[in-house]
Amino acid sequence: MAASEALATYGAGTGQRIGLAIVFVWFFVGGIAHFAATNLEATIVPPYIPWPVAAVLVSGVFELLGAVGILIPGLRRAAGIGLFLLTLVVTPAHIYMLQQPELFKVPLWALLALIAWSTWRPRARKLPEAA
Repeated sequence: MAASEALATYGAGTGQRIGLAIVFVWFFVGGIAHFAATNLEATIVPPYIPWPVAAVLVSGVFELLGAVGILIPGLRRAAGIGLFLLTLVVTPAHIYMLQQPELFKVPLWALLALIAWSTWRPRARKLPEAA
């Protein structure tokens, strides 16, 4: 199933599909970057975290899994929760990035909001049965 088909079958509005596409691209490209530019990615790992290269590689795997997961309607909610939690887990890197604003200009709050909004689908409510 193509990414566009997966997003179309979700039943989400146009804005939410656009949000999903952005989240997918963000994490898919980011996940690939963890392997294509491992040393560069390791520069955002705070100095107090041991094994920065391993941290980059492990988080890259989870970014790729989450990106692919949001394309699969049955996994979308779990993948969204996973990407949200992954983003929180790597918060030390984000804080380090915020402490070095001249090097890293990424709006963390916008990414978290976009992940939550684009992957959350309200559960269907059961209507009361007629008497």
